[in-house]
Amino acid sequence: MRTAKKLGIRTVAVYSDADKCAMHVEMADEAYHIGPAPATQSYLNGAKILEIAKKSNSQAIHPGYGFLSENVEFCEKCANENVIFIGPPPSAIRDMGIKSTSKAIMSAAGVPIVRGYHGEEQSIEKLKAEAQRIGFPLMIKAVRGGGGKGMRIAITAADFLPQLESAKTEAYKSFADDNMLLEQYITDPRHVEVQVFADMHGNAVHLFERDCSVQRRHQKIIEEAPAPGLSEETRRALGEAAVRAARAVGYVGAGTVEFILHRVTHEFHFMEMNTRLQVEHPITEMITGTDLVEWQLRVAAGEPLPVTQEEIIRRGHAVECRIYAEEPRAGFLPRAGTLHRLTQPIPEEFVRVETGVREGQEVSVHYDPMIAKLVVWGRDRNEALAKTRAKLTEYQVAGLETNVNFLLRLSGASAFVSGDVHTAFIPQHESELFPKLDSVLSEERAIQAAIGYLLTSKQQNTTTDFWKGISVEPLSWRPNYQLEKIVPLRFDEKDLTVTVQYESVPNKYRVKVNEGEWRRVEANLQTTEKGLRLKAVIEDKTCEVGLLTYKQQVHVYDESGQTIVELPIPKYQAASGVDAAAAANNASSPTPGVLERILVQKGDKVVKGQPLFVVIAMKMEYVVRSPRDGVVAALAAFKAGDAVGKGANVVMLEGDS
Repeated sequence: MRTAKKLGIRTVAVYSDADKCAMHVEMADEAYHIGPAPATQSYLNGAKILEIAKKSNSQAIHPGYGFLSENVEFCEKCANENVIFIGPPPSAIRDMGIKSTSKAIMSAAGVPIVRGYHGEEQSIEKLKAEAQRIGFPLMIKAVRGGGGKGMRIAITAADFLPQLESAKTEAYKSFADDNMLLEQYITDPRHVEVQVFADMHGNAVHLFERDCSVQRRHQKIIEEAPAPGLSEETRRALGEAAVRAARAVGYVGAGTVEFILHRVTHEFHFMEMNTRLQVEHPITEMITGTDLVEWQLRVAAGEPLPVTQEEIIRRGHAVECRIYAEEPRAGFLPRAGTLHRLTQPIPEEFVRVETGVREGQEVSVHYDPMIAKLVVWGRDRNEALAKTRAKLTEYQVAGLETNVNFLLRLSGASAFVSGDVHTAFIPQHESELFPKLDSVLSEERAIQAAIGYLLTSKQQNTTTDFWKGISVEPLSWRPNYQLEKIVPLRFDEKDLTVTVQYESVPNKYRVKVNEGEWRRVEANLQTTEKGLRLKAVIEDKTCEVGLLTYKQQVHVYDESGQTIVELPIPKYQAASGVDAAAAANNASSPTPGVLERILVQKGDKVVKGQPLFVVIAMKMEYVVRSPRDGVVAALAAFKAGDAVGKGANVVMLEGDS
């Protein structure tokens, strides 16, 4: 929409019930409601979208990154209605969208492919036989779509059928097609993709490659351009192969040709082609000085490409971090809820912050949990990574957990900085990326949290004498009288106490943590364009941190990321806890979502690890398993299609006898 506005083109948005307050709705010149929150009833309803296109006199439809962007039937319907589909022709989407077909075309065009089964026969017996022929480990992939949906890995033959069923279920939910292909799984490869562009006049170019190797759940989390450590010969070979692929299917518009690259030899094989604009396209724009959306609009209008291959120059290095509402330490489970506070880096010449949400809005269970993309350019890779880490520290989010701290550790990990990236990077470097939480909060951080909490509370309570605290001294003034406040804190389920005494000199305090020594502290709270900042001198050390208070939490931000310190609720206010025995008898939803199906009935005997029910959230399928052997005592009053909250008990087991 920003690019269209720059070109003087009016835009029309469609939105579901869940997105009525979304940023894209407000940005558009016109906006139309399209249906309920589930994508199948809104954003995947091609007939309704075309109806709105005609009603609003729109000339073209830009399909975005997902949903109908690679749906050949929708593309054909657009053509039949004389509405321009801003993307490739239906034939290219059909050939590249069905992975089995694309493999055959690429092989004929001289692009190397991975050994596998790409046939039309989809019986379970046939797939089992082909799996045995190819050998394990084995990749099971939906023939349509992307984004890691409908993709599973079978390490052994025993894994094959359960993983196949899971992949087929997820694929059908995402693409309404559960056909699968099978491929040899190459252990720990790199994932390198090439941006290609073609026009209606026979011209095709590439805009160099991106490395998207570091992934979780088969989905990208950090991308960079160009790919680190490749020779110019390999870069050229990748680019030429990608252009051959585009020409082989008569491609038009923006596309991405994805390759598996051997970590050591840099030998590469065609994986798939995404017949749309990619989420990570900004890093290509940063290193080539282009606006690929403008190219899309101009090519769709019949114009030739604005440059030749020789005129596309690569400059510097760019990194994109995907900021997600998710819990990395819980297997990157997505989180839904309200963004009560959201402060992001301020865009600059070489820093882009692309987002579709704002403070106070909901991250819905119905769609992808991405909050923003942070895109940073540097003159070389080291500079780009340094800038990336600096900008990540400027994120302040409350209400939902995010992956910002994880991205900070990832972008600074020694192996990542050296360029040794591959698809198994996260599990192989788990100890560095998921360090054990300090069991005790440092004194410096405890003091910052306590002083910051008191100062922000004082700002918010100017009509009361907040500093009376719990002092047992008489309130009348005398020279040696010192007002005192005791601040209870909790970190990593451990309690501590910070005692703060007010001195006669403004902004100066005596502070001790638990029964430790008294320390001299001078502190000031400042409001900046980046939010609240606490500048403190603890003894002779000066430090400055970002500060955010939210409900019973104090968030402290510095170059190491975000530290969340709890303010314990007094026992008389707290709800009674759930005892461990009860927890062991309940199977609950790990995330807010929609109950897909319940797999057991009351009275069933189950064993530990047996699937009990399935929840769909943020386009992902979560199978919840039994915590122990037992008998199903009861099922909650949920039915398939109902919304469930995080922690909602769905299946209850009989108590231990």
